Amino acid sequence: MRLAFTPRNLSRTSGAFVGLSGVIRVRGITQFRFQWRKYSTKEPPSPPTIQLEGRHYLIDEWTNLSSHISSALPRKLHLQPSHPLSITRRLIESRFPGPTYQYHNDLSPIVSVHQNFDSLGFPINHPGRSRTDTYYINKDTVLRTHTSAHQADTFRSGTSDGFLISADVYRRDAIDRSHYPIFHQMEGARMWSRDACKARGGVPAVIREEIESMPKHGINGASEEPLRVRWVEAYFPFTSPSWELEVYWQGNWLELLGCGVVQQSLPKNADIPDKIGWAFGVGLERIAMLLFGIPDIRLFWSLDKRFLEQFKEGEISRFVPFSKFPSCYKDVAFWLPSSSSAAGGQVSFHENDMMEIVRNVAGDLAEDVDEFTHPNTGRKSLCFRINYRSLERTLKNDEANSLQKAVKRVLVEEFGVEVRG
Repeated sequence: MRLAFTPRNLSRTSGAFVGLSGVIRVRGITQFRFQWRKYSTKEPPSPPTIQLEGRHYLIDEWTNLSSHISSALPRKLHLQPSHPLSITRRLIESRFPGPTYQYHNDLSPIVSVHQNFDSLGFPINHPGRSRTDTYYINKDTVLRTHTSAHQADTFRSGTSDGFLISADVYRRDAIDRSHYPIFHQMEGARMWSRDACKARGGVPAVIREEIESMPKHGINGASEEPLRVRWVEAYFPFTSPSWELEVYWQGNWLELLGCGVVQQSLPKNADIPDKIGWAFGVGLERIAMLLFGIPDIRLFWSLDKRFLEQFKEGEISRFVPFSKFPSCYKDVAFWLPSSSSAAGGQVSFHENDMMEIVRNVAGDLAEDVDEFTHPNTGRKSLCFRINYRSLERTLKNDEANSLQKAVKRVLVEEFGVEVRG
C-alpha cells in the first residue's frame, strides 16, 4: 500500500507543529482528508484514520476503501420514503408479519471481519475475504458484504423467532447495468425449537402450517417479459443444503435469492442448540428492477426528480424513461508488467481493480466495462472498453476524454502498466 501525504497549513510554534492537515491517498484510489492534533516534536504523530459514521478507524495496509464508496454510506436508499427500494422492502415485510418476525433496518454497515466471515464459517482462503472482492477499512474491519454479517448476533439476542434484516451491502464488482458496488439485501430467518414443536406434530408439520398461514399477495410486476424462474443447488458457508432462485431477465438468468437450512454450528454458537433454522437472502435491487421495469441499476442512485417523482409509497408502477442519452465509448489497452518488474513495489493487477479505478474517476458515468485479453505470450496485454453514459444529461466527448486520461494515469502510477497508444 502506498501512502502519499500532502501537507497543508503547516506552521511551527515553540517546537511543535500546529494545525497539520492533509490528504491520504491509498493506491491512488482512496482519498481521505484528515487532521492531526498538536504534538511536540519529540512525540510521534498520531496514526492516520478514516472517519466513517461518526467514528474514527485506523488506516493500515489492508485499507482499500475509495471516497466514491464512503460518500454513499449515508444514503440508505432502503429507508427513503417512496423510493423503489423502500417500496420493495415494505412489500416483502408485509408477507412476514409480527410478532413472529422483527424488522432490523438501520444496522451499521461497518462490521468486524469476525462478524462478516468467521461467525458464518467462511474458510480462511475463501475468495470473498480477498481485498479484490471486499472493501476493507483496515485488517479487522470491513464494510459488510452481506446482511448475514448480523445473523449470529441476531440469533443470539433471541428477541424473536424470526427476523428480517434489510441493509446496504458493499462488494467490489463488475460495472454493468445489473451490478453496482453498493446494493441492498434482505436477510430473512426463522428458528424453531424442536422440543416446542413436538406437541404440534414436529418441526416439518409446524413449518407447513406456518407457510399456509402466511399472507398472500396479488402483485404483478411491470416487466413485459413472462415470468420464468428456476431453482438450482448452491453453496453457502452458513446453510446446508442450499438453493438459489434465478429469474430470466433481459436474455439472461439472474440470481435473485439464496436460501437453505441454517448450519447447526450457528445456533450452537449462539447458545440455542435446540433450535433448527431456515435463512434466505434476497437482492432488493433485482426484485425492484423486475417489479418496476427499471433497466439500469444506476438509476436507483439518481437524484433526478424525473426518476424519484415517478414512485409513490405502497404502489407498483412501471418506470417511464425520461430520456435516453448517447453512449461515449473509450478503449484503453495496456501491457501488464512482467513478474520480475512487478516485484519492485508495484501491486498485482486484478479485473476488479480496473472497475474500482473507473468508478472512482468517473462515478456513475460509467455504464459498463468490457475486457478483451490479447492471445500473446510473455507479457499479458489487456484491453478494456469503457462505456461512458449519463442517465440525466448529454455527456460531451471532451469530458469523457478527461475521464479516460485520468483512468490511464492511475493505471500507470499504481500498477506499472504500459499503455498502448
